[in-house]
Amino acid sequence: MSRKDKLVAWVKKLGWAGFFFFLIKGVSLYIVLPYLVAKGLINCEG
Repeated sequence: MSRKDKLVAWVKKLGWAGFFFFLIKGVSLYIVLPYLVAKGLINCEG
């Protein structure tokens, strides 16, 4: 089994649930979090 075949098998096993989990995680990290920081709802001045 080549490296590419292993990757394809892993992605198929992950399925739609994993895809949406990482999609939502990415959206929250790069869109929602900076928005909340800009609005002052999250203080990151330490």
